Amino acid sequence: MAVQQGGLSPGVPRNVGVGRVASRRPFRPDMPVFPLSCVVQHYAWGKMGSNSEVARLLASSDPQARISEDKPYAELWMGSHPRGDAKILDNCISQKTLGQWIAKNQDCLGSKVKDTFNGKLPFLFKVLSVETALSIQAHPNKELAEKLHLQAPQHYPDANHKPEMAIALTSFQGLCGFRPIEEIVTFLTKVPEFRFLIGDNAATQLKKSMNSDSQSVASALQSCFSHLMKSEKKVVVEQLNLLVKRISQQVAAGNNMEDIYGELLLQLHQQYPGDIGCFAIYFLNLLALKPGEAMFLEANVPHAYLKGDCVECMACSDNTVRAGLTPKFIDVPTLCEMLSYIPSKDRLFLPTRSLEDPYLSIYDPPVPDFTVMRMEVPGSITEYKVLAVDSASIVLVVQGRVTASSPTVQTPIPLQRGGVLFIGANESVSLKLAAPDDLLMFRACCLL
Repeated sequence: MAVQQGGLSPGVPRNVGVGRVASRRPFRPDMPVFPLSCVVQHYAWGKMGSNSEVARLLASSDPQARISEDKPYAELWMGSHPRGDAKILDNCISQKTLGQWIAKNQDCLGSKVKDTFNGKLPFLFKVLSVETALSIQAHPNKELAEKLHLQAPQHYPDANHKPEMAIALTSFQGLCGFRPIEEIVTFLTKVPEFRFLIGDNAATQLKKSMNSDSQSVASALQSCFSHLMKSEKKVVVEQLNLLVKRISQQVAAGNNMEDIYGELLLQLHQQYPGDIGCFAIYFLNLLALKPGEAMFLEANVPHAYLKGDCVECMACSDNTVRAGLTPKFIDVPTLCEMLSYIPSKDRLFLPTRSLEDPYLSIYDPPVPDFTVMRMEVPGSITEYKVLAVDSASIVLVVQGRVTASSPTVQTPIPLQRGGVLFIGANESVSLKLAAPDDLLMFRACCLL
């Protein structure tokens, strides 16, 4: 974790005695701090209307926004991605979008970020509001991404990897990584329809691997998962219908079927009837994140978001290998070949608390592309300083109201819930809080 000179973390409240006052510099239009208007994506899996956190943030930040209750509000994109380039809300700036502005002012990225990522913002910051499950998927590492992009650019549009981190804003449910082998073996016993698709030989091999080395476990797990994912569609539909019928009858009789995730199975089958991805719940860890909890999805880790609202940060890429719970292009052979077959129960990604700033938590994944910070400041604090880092930053206000000022800003910028602020590299920003509201913000940056 990079720190400021003097040991300061990148966000320090002024009245805890460790802040520094940045020297006043003349206004510089090439390195400003400015608010953004961000792009909403209306994917079919998103929450509808004002049930969506994306829609609520939009409505709060823009009084002129009209939320359609019959329309899904799935994602808010905060960044310079070509399919969702944020608009600059500052008439003094000639460029209209963040991507255009960065192209003309690459020093705003920070010297290391500019050189490492070829003058591009290396991350895309998002809010997601999930109503129906996203696909069973994984993202390739850079080596595989380059290969897939060459072979099938229509499906894999760039040569970059796509590590992701999701931080829950509300209760958030997802699948992430392979379960411990013991749990999968238990499901093979309790769910005969699941075992039928796996086959007795692969199921027996997996059970025998429980006392073996990690390579044997990985081989047996890959065999089982591949057998499932490559099952004939007709057979999958038959077995899934049998399982749905059995669970429905048991539930109707008043029996609890949660030992085989009966309710979740019925929910997924209702969303994606006859889909092989419904059986993935018996292979992958089911995570129920509370607000502030996170999961990190490195390359080759199978996952799916199921329901809830989260902040997400990822490397700038559109490369996704899918195999179920989706109407989109699926690539089962590539997915089964690429996955990391490492069973693990512990999939929560824990932030570190800043030693200097009691209000700052830092989610610093083992990739260079991005870091996310969560700032929770009580309303009793009158002023909070977001200190400079050698990286461009994007800040989202989730709760509270502030007025932002900076040495390079002529007029203070009011921000409220849903407000998004771009901060150029090495710029400090002072936030005056509007009491008595507590403040919750997330900041994405790249700390090389």
